[in-house]
Amino acid sequence: QVQVVESGGGLVQPGGSLRLSCAASRSIFGIATMGWYRQAAGHERELVASILRSGGAHYAASVAGRFTISGDVAETMINLQMNNLKPEDTAVYYCKIEGFGWRYWGQGTQVTVSS
Repeated sequence: QVQVVESGGGLVQPGGSLRLSCAASRSIFGIATMGWYRQAAGHERELVASILRSGGAHYAASVAGRFTISGDVAETMINLQMNNLKPEDTAVYYCKIEGFGWRYWGQGTQVTVSS
């Protein structure tokens, strides 16, 4: 079984920065994409950013220009640099590893943006 581990969450003031990291417990064959999702209290889980094995990235409109996804999908290690954080970014952030017909989720890491 594969474990997906996120780290780097915490409490930060508005305008501050955090860096999230995600790694799998072992190498995985056939990964197509890795991504970060978030779920705020009372809301649906939503895509924040994703990165393809080729390196191409996609961002939600709400975070474009503030967040940067990076890493090596083949090595199952990605990061999410979050700058100029806003209170509305407060959520549990989840990492997902996905192939064709399968996916693994991490347990999530809490990000709280508050003064």
